[in-house]
Amino acid sequence: MRRATCDAVLFDLDGTLIDSAPDLGAAADEMRIARELPSLPIERYRPMAGAGARGMLGVAFGIAPDAPGFDELREEFFVRYETRMLRNTQAFAGIAELIAALGQRGLRWGVVTNKSERFTLPLTRAMDLFGSAGAIVSGDTTPFAKPHPEPLFEAARRLGVAPERCIYVGDDERDILAGRAAGMGTVAAAYGYMGEQADAARWEADICISSPGELLHWLDQA
Repeated sequence: MRRATCDAVLFDLDGTLIDSAPDLGAAADEMRIARELPSLPIERYRPMAGAGARGMLGVAFGIAPDAPGFDELREEFFVRYETRMLRNTQAFAGIAELIAALGQRGLRWGVVTNKSERFTLPLTRAMDLFGSAGAIVSGDTTPFAKPHPEPLFEAARRLGVAPERCIYVGDDERDILAGRAAGMGTVAAAYGYMGEQADAARWEADICISSPGELLHWLDQA
């Protein structure tokens, strides 16, 4: 997709626009410490930050979502994360400049995340970065979550842009699957939380970028 056929850019949130791993990991690590288990370094949590509670609890306790007691641990994690989700979270380097440049080019932008509104709305309202976003769609805004395309369709509707004139940027395979299902151009953000086993080359995104600035270069190509 070229600039001439793109009117809007949609982004995943965690691992694409913001580095929330320090707060996500710390919330899970607080749970370990409360149980008199040794603290783990943030490097252990970071690759799984894109998976939210499932990923953080998997690292902290080796527990899967279908295990007994997972739901209770997840709610404890949510409560702990809610109290600190803005403490160390910040935009990735180059993101603020990217958003400003999209505006200068007359491109609208928005967010489509699987993070629930319980966390997405307070977080995006508190960060100046999101003041110009035309759409914020969370994992529970519609009846579906990614990789279903409906959240992306909802964001396109809110922006008043046809889906085929949008691109979607994300750091997880489900982002690329959702973008393709919605008929959007797709961009894999390799600087995010892909994890050790991820191979973005197999996701069949239109392009894979290693920094936010590469997105502008791609959009501006003749």
